[in-house]
Amino acid sequence: MDSSGSSERSRSTVGAFGKRLLDLAIAVPACILLAPLLLVIALAIKSESRGPALFLQERRGRRMRPFTMMKFRSLRHDKPDPHERYEMVAGDPRITRVGTFIRRTSLDELPQLLNVVGGSMSIVGPRPLVEWESQDAFLTHAERYEVKPGITGLSQVAVRNSVDFQKRLDKDVEYARRWSLGLDLKILFRTPFALIKMDVIYPDS
Repeated sequence: MDSSGSSERSRSTVGAFGKRLLDLAIAVPACILLAPLLLVIALAIKSESRGPALFLQERRGRRMRPFTMMKFRSLRHDKPDPHERYEMVAGDPRITRVGTFIRRTSLDELPQLLNVVGGSMSIVGPRPLVEWESQDAFLTHAERYEVKPGITGLSQVAVRNSVDFQKRLDKDVEYARRWSLGLDLKILFRTPFALIKMDVIYPDS
């Protein structure tokens, strides 16, 4: 029997269990404490434009498994993308006034706490991409799909959208290779500072 292989699997199991505990320890209290804020945001979205407050979209998670990601709707309802491979820009006319604020402050991502509680996402991990981006990323950066997608991640605190798509994917792979609970805690510590800066939100910033 390969004792080194068994030890590695054991450490991996312990690490995954620890990460799940960290996710629940953050997400469950956050859902409770932030419930009034979530309600206010939902009402603000509904008061400005017709349509649901939540935006649901299929994304790819760990091992490319599909899941339904939740976020607050920041665009006008039923407005199609200008073209298939469109990447959101700051001046997009579909973005509502409330949407501009919640995107800039990342408040639109808060419903993903429910994804974390459900187990399809983690607090920290590579951001879940739209379908065409996921398919492209899997061809060149498949390792990013060895971990669950996250609400925040190494790319978000290190470069956000200040670099091109491929370099952001490089950061995702770096995270997957270096992952540890210590790294997650470092990213969590840096996340508020990245949000306060509120820059390089869009690829053309």
